[in-house]
Amino acid sequence: MRMYDIIKKKRDGGELSREEIDFFIKGYVDGSIPDYQASALCMAIFYTGMTEKETADLTLAMAASGDTVDLSRFKNLTADKHSTGGVGDKTTLIVAPICASLGCIMAKMSGRGLGHTGGTIDKLESIEGFNTALSPEEFFAQVEKTGIAVVGQTGNLTPADKKLYALRDVTATVDSMPLIASSIMSKKLAAGAHTIVLDVKYGSGAFMKTPEEAEALAKEMVKIGKTCGRNTAAVITNMNRPLGNNIGNSLEVTEAIDVLKGNGPEDLREVCLTLATQIVALSKNISENAARKLTEDALNSGKALNKFKEWIVSQGAKNENPVFKKATHKHEIKSSVDGYIIKTDAEKIGISAVILGAGREKKDDIIDMSAGIILNKKTGDKVNKGDVIATLYSCNESSFTSAEEKFLSALKISDTKPEDEPLIYKII
Repeated sequence: MRMYDIIKKKRDGGELSREEIDFFIKGYVDGSIPDYQASALCMAIFYTGMTEKETADLTLAMAASGDTVDLSRFKNLTADKHSTGGVGDKTTLIVAPICASLGCIMAKMSGRGLGHTGGTIDKLESIEGFNTALSPEEFFAQVEKTGIAVVGQTGNLTPADKKLYALRDVTATVDSMPLIASSIMSKKLAAGAHTIVLDVKYGSGAFMKTPEEAEALAKEMVKIGKTCGRNTAAVITNMNRPLGNNIGNSLEVTEAIDVLKGNGPEDLREVCLTLATQIVALSKNISENAARKLTEDALNSGKALNKFKEWIVSQGAKNENPVFKKATHKHEIKSSVDGYIIKTDAEKIGISAVILGAGREKKDDIIDMSAGIILNKKTGDKVNKGDVIATLYSCNESSFTSAEEKFLSALKISDTKPEDEPLIYKII
């Protein structure tokens, strides 16, 4: 078998066999296939696409290229939730304890934040003592004990995806639907869960900018999951504005706990209940209506909050009711006009939080866990001149000027109230 022949076959619109795809992935990971040939194949895929079977085979090959997690001891109750990234997205902190309190096994690996999107692992590490680096033995013991564990991704999880993504990033082949879908789903398959629920976001703060793009990606990923024998669903959600009111690591954990206590912003609560409903329905093979009732009861009764406390203490937290270090400085942003907020660019608000110290621009940047933004007003809200739109928090007072400038560039205020946008676009 020759890489030349595989490139030519795909260039001419042919369908690659499982053996050819395996040959490519193994050779690229071990270095016997050079970057220039891998790049040529990615470009051929970009232009000619892949069939459903090819995409599934590519996903499986990438998933098998490194470490995998065997969750078979927990049978079909294992579940994973994946978000395609957003601003203020602390849903794992709420969804995982809801589902675990209902008997689902939430054993998952999550990532760190880079750029304007926050990472679940960073948020959890704002809790004093919380350990995101469990050994395999500790990980399984934690799951056996509480039904829930969230840890950082292992360094050798899907090495093929890491190499391919870095290559695609510099060869203008990122925007290929089968390559995007297989990249995401390879990590989910390697993580071992039987049920996979995807939160596919669209809008200013998301990778997919329109609901149509998000739907196309969601359908592709659901097909892959089902072809590979996993229960899979996708919830397409709106990221044209941040989710919830708090942005920044400890601020987001605080808001998640507030939701688990039965309070918190309605948009965050609804997205979490929708995701949890899909997980419970698929894991337990029950109707969505029955699953929705169970998830609402778990949230309203305090059952999910108790599971959250059990989880974090079992995973090293010093206190079941975390107390967070407060930022040394805060700054209020006030409206200079009367009107309605008709646009809130979530990406720019996320960048504003990064400027304050809440995120990373480079992988080795150190995060200020207390930094972030609390939104007092969001899209659709009426503001009067002098009203506080948001409060900025940071231990670096000098960051406020540029952070406020970036924040204000995200807003558009008009005399006319905007039409409401759907929070949940579609479930696939």
